[in-house]
Amino acid sequence: MAVDTGIAGDGAPKVALLNDPKIRGLIFQVILLAIVVWLAYTGIQNMFANLRAANIASGFGFLERNAGFAISQSLIEYSQATSTYGRVFWVGFLNTIMIAVIGIILATLIGFTVGIARLSKNWVIRKLATVYVETLRNIPLLLQIFIWYFAVLRLLPGRRESWDLGIFGQMNISGWYAPKPIFSDGASLISWALLFGIVATFFIHRWARKRQEATGEQFPVFLTALGLILGLPLIAYFVAGMPLSFEYPVAGNFGPKGGARLYPEFIGLLLALSSYTATFIAEIVRAGILAVSKGQTEASLALGLRSGQALRLVIIPQAMRIIIPPLTSQYLNLTKNSSLAVAIAFPDLVSVFAGTALNQTGQAVEILLMTMLTYLGLSLLTSAFMNWFNQRMALVER
Repeated sequence: MAVDTGIAGDGAPKVALLNDPKIRGLIFQVILLAIVVWLAYTGIQNMFANLRAANIASGFGFLERNAGFAISQSLIEYSQATSTYGRVFWVGFLNTIMIAVIGIILATLIGFTVGIARLSKNWVIRKLATVYVETLRNIPLLLQIFIWYFAVLRLLPGRRESWDLGIFGQMNISGWYAPKPIFSDGASLISWALLFGIVATFFIHRWARKRQEATGEQFPVFLTALGLILGLPLIAYFVAGMPLSFEYPVAGNFGPKGGARLYPEFIGLLLALSSYTATFIAEIVRAGILAVSKGQTEASLALGLRSGQALRLVIIPQAMRIIIPPLTSQYLNLTKNSSLAVAIAFPDLVSVFAGTALNQTGQAVEILLMTMLTYLGLSLLTSAFMNWFNQRMALVER
């Protein structure tokens, strides 16, 4: 009499397909993917149906149409009469890039300074830094933008009663009229000298670091960098016959004339973004320094290094591997927070493209899609650069 043992001819037990974790997981993934595709298809179909019902033509052809509105501040040529909506996009994009880059630089400088000041042995400096951080980081950013713009910059003197800042120009309620550089023939030599100085500083820094790791001897990289980046362009300036001059603003009946004008919307937004983000960077820097073992400081002082040298040469380089990852998040936040510029009419991407252009054209889907992809691209590029920099700063085991 044969007995059924439940074992196949090849000796392996029979297992139901749904009891196999791999196959069951694959089935669930296929079902989930099908649901996502169906939802996306339904949403797109519904969107096009609503656009047809509202008599709104889809597509990006509107970018070639004349915009017909003015923009107060533009880094590229823009004309109300002839410029297109595509040009409006680039004006807003460049303004966003400008405020983000300058804001990141200022926030980093302020944040590192305040973060180190919070660890100072001087009681006054330490408490001032603490008050700065605890005050500004707990006030909403939008409110700070309003304070800088309405409570500070809008209270400046009128156009005819400008503050005279000497060599720095003039300032009134309409903005800061700074000295404007005027380039003549031969000025390109200064630019090439500056570029050469920056490149040379980069290679000298790499060489000096390898030399110090091999021999322990330090090279005056900072002084050398100053000589190359400032000295070479200065020499080129005199060699080329001083081709660079400055146009200073002069007082007039309707405000200053000449110079380069920085609008109060730009100044207010820049001050609010940089001072607000700097508070979080300061805490990141403080935490990074405190995370470094105290023995590193004691060892540095035992070797004869002064406190400043120990901080610059030993503590900060080790703290950077802790500082950089959260620092990346603050850079991304500053870039995205620049969209609050619409509150004070600074012509950034959201204000002129996702605001004015959208209201005039009604192309909400296309404009918002372009705006979201632009911010996504900026965030991904910033993250990629900071990840590369983080890998360069990471400790390498020997």
